[in-house]
Amino acid sequence: MPPPTVRRSRRRLPVALLAAALGAVTLGAPSPASASDTAEEAGYLVGRGIADVTGEAAETGMMGYSSFDQKTSGIHQRQRSRAFVVVDRASGKRVVYVNADLAMIFQSVRQGVMAQLKERYGSLYGEENVLLSATHTHSGPGGYSHNVAYNLSVLGFQKETYRAIVNGITDSVAEAHEDLKPGTMSLGTGTLTNASVNRSREAFDRNPAADRAAFPDGIDPAMTVLRFKQGDQDAGAISWFATHNTSITNKNTLISPDNKGYASYAWEHDHEGVRYLDDTPGFVAAFPNTNAGDMSPNLNLKPGSGPTEDEFENARVIGERQLDKAREIYDDATPVAGGVDSRLAYVDMENVTVRPEYTPDGEEHRTCPAVVGASTLAGSVEDGPAIPLFEEGMRTPIAPILEALRVDTPSWLASCQYPKASLVPTGLLSNVHPVTPKRLPLQIMKIGELHLVAAPGEFTIASGLRVRRTVAERLGVPLDRVLLQGYANAYSQYVTTPEEYDTQNYEGGSTLYGRYTLPAYQQEYARIAESLRAGTALDRGTTPADESGRQFTFQTGVVYDNPPSGKAFGAVLKAPEGSYARGSTATVEFATGHPKNNVRRGSTFLEVQRLENGTWKRVLDDGDWETAYRWTRLNGLTGTSKATVTWRIAADTAPGTYRILHHGDAKNLFGKITPFTGATGTFTVE
Repeated sequence: MPPPTVRRSRRRLPVALLAAALGAVTLGAPSPASASDTAEEAGYLVGRGIADVTGEAAETGMMGYSSFDQKTSGIHQRQRSRAFVVVDRASGKRVVYVNADLAMIFQSVRQGVMAQLKERYGSLYGEENVLLSATHTHSGPGGYSHNVAYNLSVLGFQKETYRAIVNGITDSVAEAHEDLKPGTMSLGTGTLTNASVNRSREAFDRNPAADRAAFPDGIDPAMTVLRFKQGDQDAGAISWFATHNTSITNKNTLISPDNKGYASYAWEHDHEGVRYLDDTPGFVAAFPNTNAGDMSPNLNLKPGSGPTEDEFENARVIGERQLDKAREIYDDATPVAGGVDSRLAYVDMENVTVRPEYTPDGEEHRTCPAVVGASTLAGSVEDGPAIPLFEEGMRTPIAPILEALRVDTPSWLASCQYPKASLVPTGLLSNVHPVTPKRLPLQIMKIGELHLVAAPGEFTIASGLRVRRTVAERLGVPLDRVLLQGYANAYSQYVTTPEEYDTQNYEGGSTLYGRYTLPAYQQEYARIAESLRAGTALDRGTTPADESGRQFTFQTGVVYDNPPSGKAFGAVLKAPEGSYARGSTATVEFATGHPKNNVRRGSTFLEVQRLENGTWKRVLDDGDWETAYRWTRLNGLTGTSKATVTWRIAADTAPGTYRILHHGDAKNLFGKITPFTGATGTFTVE
């Protein structure tokens, strides 16, 4: 279970701005009551929003480690989507930036969100001006892709998790839209050197000296913070930093946003007083990733280790280090100007002819139909090894014992992918059924002086550097004003440099389109950057097909629920003790139904309540760090299960009288689902 929390300060919720621009905002005519005179003269409208994207909390495969054994069994903290809308009042142009506590943004998610935004807002938010990104947590439910490769370990498509994610992201954008007010932006940069380590140093060291010189310690220490204000009120921040969101290991089965989620939670909840279940606007702090392909938070280069040997404590510490640096940069950020704009094009990454100016040898080359390499199945041993008998660096034929897993790859494709030990030619298989993506959205978004290169995959730091150099040169801007925004708009696994590809470590084996994948990206992003700089229209290319009608699942649903004999749903099976000291842990159990009956998005499976002046007041829920909700099946034949609620009582908890509630839903034999609530007796915290 997660460790006891450390002491943190709690501040009251900032006073909400009284006037808001509701519905569609009329450019140039903001509500005067919502901002100071200075803000009235500001060049932007700024809006922020946050919404729950937590999917099925039990018996659903988790996304990230590709472990068939890792299935959800409850919630440590909820996953959330954080959105920002920025409007340039001079031009009328607007952009949407989203960062969600997810492993990836799949094309399926983008399609779902764009359809809902079109239904709500018409053409106001479209393909070009919306950027969706993920933090890359590996502790959330999966099954929300339309590509088989990413649903395989989850046993297929999980409809309710997909709905929770799409609806939550859309809600966060809608909240940001409704929140638009005159505002300003500031930008700051700094370095953070104790929250990442290079997990593929052998591959990195093969890069040319100019690349290695940019990262003397083999890590990308850069942190960039974009600060938002509405009038004279702080509204939020986006803090980009490259490290894998894998402090929590593949042995964990509780939903968690991991280290980046903790950083967001601590800034919003602890420092700014945000309470997610309260229907009031509040500070939004996003902690997105950049080129984190070879950056690990496991500083001792083994799963769940460094700086401590406890995975949840590591998530807190690595998250806190990002938070502390972000707040330091935030305080020193300087105002920025400039408009907002964006360009997006769909590129068939399996069929790109790469011109000589982008290739290491100065010769023309081509990308290849996607192939999963043998070393992909090895996983990253530093963060979470996958399938036994597979090893990183595999470039030779597969051992006979593993031949059963191999799909024949034509010699021409094996040659194109050389030196990869080709395991599964997913690109060819996708001609029959979608296994891995072909057409990918490549996007560059300008927000004031900052340019985000939205990349549909995991770029190593050297790969990200080369793309940034290419784009900065085409745009004519400083390198530090161009960021590689990873895990954005779609997902196609890794991108290594050609030199790194040759080592065929996990990252190279997972570079789907062959040795010249990165040069192809450089070439295509250069084309997009030139269009953005010139202000010209860009051919968007062919949009990928909607594959929602071809999804399947092998995951069983809920048949029915039964409480234990002689008990009702919500009955207390294990009562709390009469009193607890601060720093101790309270554990209670309830008779419950299956969490799949209702994911309770925007709600909670638990409450910790304190008695105040004769009224029970909620002080914690299942989105808080101190609590955990775990579901356990007691009898599969009778449909009996229990909910265990754990509260690790913080050192600064107010003394008083408390109780714990469990909210659940039960399904009867006829399929009817009924909500219920159970409550413990009272106890004191002294």
